[in-house]
Amino acid sequence: MSRKATTRNANGSGTIRQRKDGIWEARFTVGIDPGTGKQIRKSVYGKTQKEVRQKMTAAQTEVDKGVYIEPSKLTVGKWLDIWLDEYTNSIKENTRVTYRTQIDTHIRPNLGAIRLSELQPIHVQSMMNKLMRDPNKALAPKTLKNIKGVLHKSMTQAVLLKYIPSNPCMGVQLPQVQKKDIRPLDEEQINAFLAAIKGNPYEMILKVDLFTGMRQGEIMGLTWDRIDFKAGTILVDRQMIHEKQKGGKYKFAPTKTDQIRKLRPMPSVMRLLQLHKKAQAQQRLAAGASWIVEDGLENLVFTDMSGR
Repeated sequence: MSRKATTRNANGSGTIRQRKDGIWEARFTVGIDPGTGKQIRKSVYGKTQKEVRQKMTAAQTEVDKGVYIEPSKLTVGKWLDIWLDEYTNSIKENTRVTYRTQIDTHIRPNLGAIRLSELQPIHVQSMMNKLMRDPNKALAPKTLKNIKGVLHKSMTQAVLLKYIPSNPCMGVQLPQVQKKDIRPLDEEQINAFLAAIKGNPYEMILKVDLFTGMRQGEIMGLTWDRIDFKAGTILVDRQMIHEKQKGGKYKFAPTKTDQIRKLRPMPSVMRLLQLHKKAQAQQRLAAGASWIVEDGLENLVFTDMSGR
């Protein structure tokens, strides 16, 4: 059975039809011409009815928010904001935070003002070369690869929406990544490190980290219920992340690789943690009402003197 050539949105603000050449077209209202008083209508196109309906719905949402911009006038910076807000909801929150940081720190300052439709591979290549050669803050090859990866993903979505004909990241060359041998600290270096942090406010967390190898987010998000003193184990099943775009709040999130690990540190490390737990209990008692437990971050192993 053939589909209807024309359908209308429930709110009457847009229509969808299939043209004679087989392409689907959605037309919708984006505003009123102040000179004539007539509706300003725009079109989006796609190979299927579902595709154009999604495009139209996304555009109408932007119209309602007052942020709609014609694709031909979109800048790279504006498109990156739209992509991050609307097309990355299926990834982990801490990954989105990383994407935002890479966009705001590296991509936007170099490419943000260029119109999306005018972005070329040479623009991307020039940015990557600049980031690689900056004598003051040259980035590691892996970081450059990650930055390009974020831009590539956003441009792939723009291609799918037919905002641009091809991905401008294609053909961009990056420096070859050379893996460095991991060299754990030797006994002399460990002793020097322990001597250097002695008496430091962060001495305990640094010691535990040194002998467990936990990632920064993992040890920051460690809670007492993850430590089994009887079995001598530490469960690592989450990390703490900083949501810079949501008021600077901290929250728990899955580990970087989604893997759950059970560590079995040396008995001396478990004794350190037992001593630290007693010391923290005394700090909390002394602080009284001044001890602050941040919402959603109860039972943290490592805090400051006021519980944060």
